[in-house]
Amino acid sequence: MIARKYVPRGTAREALNRRDPEVLISGPAGTGKSRACLEKMHHMCLLNPGMRALIVRKTLTSLGSTALVTYREHVAKESLALGHVTFYGGSSQESAQYRYSNGSSIVVGGMDRATRVMSAEYDLIYVQEATELTETDWEALTTRLRNGVVSFQQLLADCNPSTPTHWLKARCDRGVTLMLNAKHQENPRLYTDDGEKTDVGVAYLGKLDALTGVRRARLRDGKWVAAEGIIFEAFDPAVHLLNKEAIPADWRRIWSVDFGFTNPFVLQCWAIDPDGRMVLYREIFRTQRTVDVHAAEIMAIVAPEGTWLEPRPTAVICDHDAEGRATFEKETGLHTKAAMKKVTEGIQAVQRRLVEAADGLPRLFIQRDAVVSRDTALVDAKRPASSEEEMPGYVWDSASGDRIKETPLKENDHGMDAMRYAVAYMDLAPKVRMDRSISW
Repeated sequence: MIARKYVPRGTAREALNRRDPEVLISGPAGTGKSRACLEKMHHMCLLNPGMRALIVRKTLTSLGSTALVTYREHVAKESLALGHVTFYGGSSQESAQYRYSNGSSIVVGGMDRATRVMSAEYDLIYVQEATELTETDWEALTTRLRNGVVSFQQLLADCNPSTPTHWLKARCDRGVTLMLNAKHQENPRLYTDDGEKTDVGVAYLGKLDALTGVRRARLRDGKWVAAEGIIFEAFDPAVHLLNKEAIPADWRRIWSVDFGFTNPFVLQCWAIDPDGRMVLYREIFRTQRTVDVHAAEIMAIVAPEGTWLEPRPTAVICDHDAEGRATFEKETGLHTKAAMKKVTEGIQAVQRRLVEAADGLPRLFIQRDAVVSRDTALVDAKRPASSEEEMPGYVWDSASGDRIKETPLKENDHGMDAMRYAVAYMDLAPKVRMDRSISW
């Protein structure tokens, strides 16, 4: 017999008892939303032999450092240690999954590999960070809830709030999906039974209290709000985010760099398709490292032992940091070009690329999971850890008086600067240009 203790509070307890077809736990960061969903899934698998469940996120890669860590280290730790639950890595016939000794299983998948997860039937599906999905993804998952081993079938999900017009909130407002609103006081790691903050709670909530703008409203207060004065209003994750896949070898490449140490150093690798569309497919986004370390990391990826695995960039556009540029050139052997730094013109150029063109497609995309490795310091501080995460909170500086909508707020904008450099190079530089900026 396995002895373990999990005492759910408030929303977590209600989620465990709910049998509604669609249940969403919405709330700020750190309220225990994911833990509650995973605990429900684990207990149902223990109690219902032969049950089949699915843990899914928009991309399979993003599950490895989030839900699956919580499942292994907190939810099923004892069961895994005793061999009552074992991990199967998957094959050409079956998806990766956790197998229970009573015949139950929890499949692990991503909607970027939808054919794998959509080929089976389930009793319970848990979607982590459901706002990443499209409504088409969500509705497709509902069609797979027909395994029939459990007396009810459920699509269970969690998320941090997004914009008030998001399709998921609209679905909840219509009554199709039940929304449960989680609070920090419900997490026993943050608050005692008497409502006092724990030491962990003081430290963690202190980080959230330091947030500003839309990130504070969503991650600290749990509100579905849009950023006031958002610069890239046309940015839509459903349109501009692409699943990770190989870039054709004949697409031109350019790199853009924004130097930083205390603030993030950002290096973006862009691919240009034959129609001139730009795709951000790789990104270094890290603090507390020197330029030579960043340069070594990118070269180890693109040219290990001196052999290039992808086309060399035809241009490396950099921030105006002479020392940073000199170090980067020395360590990579690539010549750099000073960025065009006209802020207003650069922002307008990015805005034009985000708008759908005559063919129905925008001219700028970002691949999901483009970041080479997540900066844990940024993640722990609840700051953006990628350009994708900076986009929704990039806003005009409302304190700039009559310059409003001309001056962006200088906060969490380092990926946005690098993006602006790349787009300005493509769209604002003289049209007659020979790309001879790289010397070998």
